[in-house]
Amino acid sequence: MYRARTRDIEVSVEPYYLEEQSCPEDSRYVWGYRIVIENHSPLTVKLVHRYWNITDQNGIVDEIDGPGVVGEQPQLKPGDSYEYSSGCPLDTPSGVMFGHYEMVTDEGEAFHVTIPAFSLDSPGLMRVLN
Repeated sequence: MYRARTRDIEVSVEPYYLEEQSCPEDSRYVWGYRIVIENHSPLTVKLVHRYWNITDQNGIVDEIDGPGVVGEQPQLKPGDSYEYSSGCPLDTPSGVMFGHYEMVTDEGEAFHVTIPAFSLDSPGLMRVLN
């Protein structure tokens, strides 16, 4: 599990390889990931935007930038958590993802919450941490 905390908003990520959706012979590797966002702050916040940087093992970068997550813009009151799952295909057997969410408080203040970098490694690959 990968974790990051920004302004008392904690983001946890658990990636997993989706063998049934992957086809290494066709250079198609697919991962799912489960994200939990926990609001430990005294403020109510709304997730309005997301940004992802997805880099494959060849250094090819794909950027995802758009509103909300999985079609939603969840609001988290103090003590609330929000969980969702999504996925990511790559043309290589490994890669890395990181990004941020844009949150807005009830008072209209916008700020970024870090999504921790996490690695996407196919089963059987030697894992290298930098």
